[in-house]
Amino acid sequence: MSLHAQYLESFLRSQFYMLRMDGPLPLPHRHYIAIMAAARHQCSYLINMHVDEFLKTGGIAEWLNGLEYVPQRLKNLNEINKLLAHRPWLITKEHIQKLVKTGENNWSLPELVHAVVLLAHYHALASFVFGSGINPERDPEISNGFRLISVNNFCVCDLANDNSIENASLTGNNFGVSIVDSLSELEALMDRMKRLREEREDEEASQEEMTTRFEKEKKESLFVVSGDTFHSFPHSDDMIITSDVSRYIEDPGFGYEDFARRGEEHLPTFRAQDYTWENHGFSLVNRLYSDIGHLLDEKFRMVYNLTYNTMATHEDVDTTTLRRALFNYVHCMFGIRYDDYDYGEVNQLLERSLKVYIKTVTCYPERTTKRMYDSYWRQFKHSEKVHVNLLLMEARMQAELLYALRAITRHLT
Repeated sequence: MSLHAQYLESFLRSQFYMLRMDGPLPLPHRHYIAIMAAARHQCSYLINMHVDEFLKTGGIAEWLNGLEYVPQRLKNLNEINKLLAHRPWLITKEHIQKLVKTGENNWSLPELVHAVVLLAHYHALASFVFGSGINPERDPEISNGFRLISVNNFCVCDLANDNSIENASLTGNNFGVSIVDSLSELEALMDRMKRLREEREDEEASQEEMTTRFEKEKKESLFVVSGDTFHSFPHSDDMIITSDVSRYIEDPGFGYEDFARRGEEHLPTFRAQDYTWENHGFSLVNRLYSDIGHLLDEKFRMVYNLTYNTMATHEDVDTTTLRRALFNYVHCMFGIRYDDYDYGEVNQLLERSLKVYIKTVTCYPERTTKRMYDSYWRQFKHSEKVHVNLLLMEARMQAELLYALRAITRHLT
């Protein structure tokens, strides 16, 4: 993240606030919730980090044996952790009522908002960790399944020196694609961006047409990974989840792809203007857990507007359309629609290998491979791809928060 210093500062401020500053939840509980969230994606890097923090802040070591050792109250977060991580559109006010109902294990609303912010933050951070190649590799030789790598060697990428990556990935030539091809890819993308800007000035699509384009994009996004033999994955049922991860979750097989595969569940459309972060989510969060709303808002704005006006080797480029397409495509996969956005742009700007990458990093980050990372935008710098990951992470976090906060609002009204 330090490749984007402005963003990093904003990220650290909000993370420090939710983990260390005054707030409704005791410190050890905050780290335990982070562990539960990271475990949904088997993100051992984050789990190990917060196991240490949990103990340092006075957490009870026995809880680290797994969920059956924790108080019922924490265990009750399982359902919302699972839904937020994989299918946030299923969260209803009934889930909220169940958690806050009176009784010895109930959650106060401020505590629940704190917990939800932590869960969404760590689900999204797991996307960034896997998307940027930071999680340690699995090693079947070792008893717990993980090789402990010193932190300096964690990343498949030499973060300090952006150029060495670029040159390595160009000379590595993963797909037998010549540099000429990837250069023409870049030119074609810039050309499409320019054409879209011009078309937008010429004609407005009708509301009906905009709705149709969104529904088409939403439907297609469900099948982005499944038809892709290029990256054949084990389905989550086949993934071996080691006990150091599985002890922190229930129902490990539950994931995003179940409904896409069987098509049995309709992904409803969430009309963004009916419940926006700016007008609804922000004030609710701030009211129940003071100041976190401001910090999250600053972070969302920062990432949405972050630009260096460059694209690979080109300078003075307006990348707004591209950044917006990335952010809105993530929301589209979660069923969130912006009335004023033309989803035809997503199709124009995001090539298939990039869509596969976005879908994987956002919905099942634990399956991300270096090959996927290398296969899109081959001319772009490593720092630009990290920028993409920041956008995906924040878009995902905001989508989870919108669904959870809408349910809390409904519970209150």
